[in-house]
Amino acid sequence: MTAKAILAEIKPLGSDGYKRVIFNHGVKEPCYGVKISELQKIQKRVKQDYALALELYATGVYDAMYLAGLIADDARMTRKDLQRWVEQAYCRPLYGATVPWVAAGSPHGWEAALAWIDSKTASIAAAGWATLGSLVSIKADADLDLAELKRLLQRVQKTIHQAPDAARPQMNAFVIAVGVYVQPLTEIALKTGDQIGPVTANMGDTACQIPFSPDYIRKVAKRGALGKKRKTAKC
Repeated sequence: MTAKAILAEIKPLGSDGYKRVIFNHGVKEPCYGVKISELQKIQKRVKQDYALALELYATGVYDAMYLAGLIADDARMTRKDLQRWVEQAYCRPLYGATVPWVAAGSPHGWEAALAWIDSKTASIAAAGWATLGSLVSIKADADLDLAELKRLLQRVQKTIHQAPDAARPQMNAFVIAVGVYVQPLTEIALKTGDQIGPVTANMGDTACQIPFSPDYIRKVAKRGALGKKRKTAKC
């Protein structure tokens, strides 16, 4: 199967109504407006295909770029692949989800994330924080650098309110992810969230809200779900 064939398959599935919704999240043309549920049907059929994922992402068609993340063979993604993807991730769904999900599942996720959060490009910095959040959700605590995660929490506390709009929600989500998925650091994440306070950012013409991290972590605690890792960052 080729990217050209998939583009021909998904183009008729798009709708102007859904395009309007995702355009509010920064998506732009070329875009067909295909719902994620339709893309997931192709994901179930294709499963993983490294070469096809690269080809789809390179089309620049938003729907194909999102699908690329779903079918990417994360383990085969090179550092250059990830860098190329993050540099082309122009909207919140791509730099906040697609690229971080794939990076977290790759052998280069930690290295890439630490480099990205230092970027002066807001979308790349946001992708870095989102990648770190994805990593802690799928990696066993024994495979995580807890000391570095503590330092990163301190960094968020000191810098989040001065960070660009694109990065602030992902930095806040990182605090939540550490608090929820890394039980040895839950209390530190709660204290960090309390010190940070409410986080605001321009979310565009959407209903999206940035949760107060301690409240979110405590809700997960009440469900008895703290420390329960995910099988994959993709959803």
